[in-house]
Amino acid sequence: MMNEKDFPQGFIEQLRPLLGNALPDFLRSYDLPPARGIRMRPGRTPIPEAEEKVPWAENAWYLPLESGAGAQPLHEAGAYYLQEPSAMAAAAALHPVPGEKVLDLCAAPGGKSTQLAAYMQGRGLLVCNEPMTGRAQILSRNIERMGVKNAVVVSALPEKLSPRWPEFFDKILVDAPCSGEGMFRRHPETREEWTAASPAGCAQRQRQILEHAALMLRPGGRLAYSTCTFNATENEGVIEGFLKAHPEFSLIPFSLSGLPESGGMLHIWPHQTRGEGHFVTLLEKEASQERCGKKKGQERGALPAPSKGETALAEAFLREHIADPIRPNAVFAGKIIALPDELPPLEGIKTLRVGLQIGEAKGKIFAPDHALALACEACRTVNVTEEEARTYQNGQVLPVDEKLKGFCVPVLDGMNLGWGKASDGQLKNHYPKGLRR
Repeated sequence: MMNEKDFPQGFIEQLRPLLGNALPDFLRSYDLPPARGIRMRPGRTPIPEAEEKVPWAENAWYLPLESGAGAQPLHEAGAYYLQEPSAMAAAAALHPVPGEKVLDLCAAPGGKSTQLAAYMQGRGLLVCNEPMTGRAQILSRNIERMGVKNAVVVSALPEKLSPRWPEFFDKILVDAPCSGEGMFRRHPETREEWTAASPAGCAQRQRQILEHAALMLRPGGRLAYSTCTFNATENEGVIEGFLKAHPEFSLIPFSLSGLPESGGMLHIWPHQTRGEGHFVTLLEKEASQERCGKKKGQERGALPAPSKGETALAEAFLREHIADPIRPNAVFAGKIIALPDELPPLEGIKTLRVGLQIGEAKGKIFAPDHALALACEACRTVNVTEEEARTYQNGQVLPVDEKLKGFCVPVLDGMNLGWGKASDGQLKNHYPKGLRR
C-alpha cells in the first residue's frame, strides 16, 4: 500500500491543508491503476473495448489500461483521440460554440485543441499555439489527423503574440505548464523530478502566461485556466493573484456532469473521481462599452490568393473527388489552402499550419494533400480490411479493380486513410512518408 514516504519530501505537507482527513483516501487511490480515456470523433460510435462514458465530456469513454487502441489503423485515420479523462474537463468548461474565435495558448500535443475543435464543428477560428517547435510539430500532426479544417497552428511565446493580437479572441484556454503532480500515478517517474521549489517556479511562469492571455481576450470573453497539479501555489494562488491585479475579470461558476459543483475553481482528485489530478478555473472579462469588432488601426491577417491557374486546377480536383464544399482561396507554404473565417496577423510568427491544406499545383498536375483526405468526404473510395489498412499505412501498394483509374481514397470502417492513385490494378501509395509505420 502506498504511504507518505512513496512521494517526494514536501509534497504531502502542501496537500494536508487541502485534503485534511481525506489524505488517507488520496494515498489509497495510488494503489489503483491510472485512468485512461478515449474521445471519439463526432459521429463515431465507441470502439468495442470502450467501457463506461466519461460523464463530463462529449463522445468520451474510459478505456482499460491494457488497451492497444493507439496502435490501430483507425487511430492514424483520426477516428479517435486518446486522452486522460480529467484532462477533458477544461475544454468542456470553456465550451466554445461554432463561429467563435478561440485560442489554445499552450496546446501541444493537441488533446484539448481537438476537443475544442469538436465543439466548434468546423466554424469559426481555432488558433493552437505551442512555443516549443518540436512539440508544435506534433500538435500540427494531431490537428491534421483529427480532420480539423478551421485551425491555425503557431509556435511562439505568449509575450510575442499578445502585442499582435490584442482583444482578438472570444475564448482562450490556458492549460499552463506546471509541476505535474496530477501525473504522479500515471507517470511515477515524474515524482523524482519534483522538488519543494517546483510549484513556486511554475507559478511565476503561469502568472506571466495569464497576463498575456488577458491582453488577447476581448471584453466579455471567457478564459479557462487549467493545470494537472494539486498544490494551491499554482492553482488558487495564481488565480487569486491574477484577480487582484485584474478587477475586470471575475470567476464564473460552472457545472460539469459527474464532477463536484464549482464556484469557478474546480479540483479533480483521484480519490473522488475516476481520473488523474486536474484543476480548472473559468473566468470572464468584463464587457466594454466600446463597440466590439475591429479596432481602428488593428491589422488582420492576410495570405496571398492562388493564381487563376492554381485555382482552376484545385477546383477541378475538388469537383471530381471531394463531396464537401471547399473553397481554395489562399496559398501558404506552397500549398493551396481553404482559410478559416478570419485570421489574426501572422507576419513574423512561426506558423506551421493554416486552415485546410488542399494540395499543390505542379505544372498542370494537382497533387492533393493528406489533410484533405482526412478532413473531407471523398467521392471515389475503396473499402479495405484492417490488414490492408496496415499495408497501406506501411507505404505499400494495394490491389484494386483494373477499371479503377486516378486518385481515390482507401476507407476502413468509414474512415478515410489518405490518398492513393489507381492504375493497372494497383493503388499506388500516396500516404506521407513521414507517417508510415
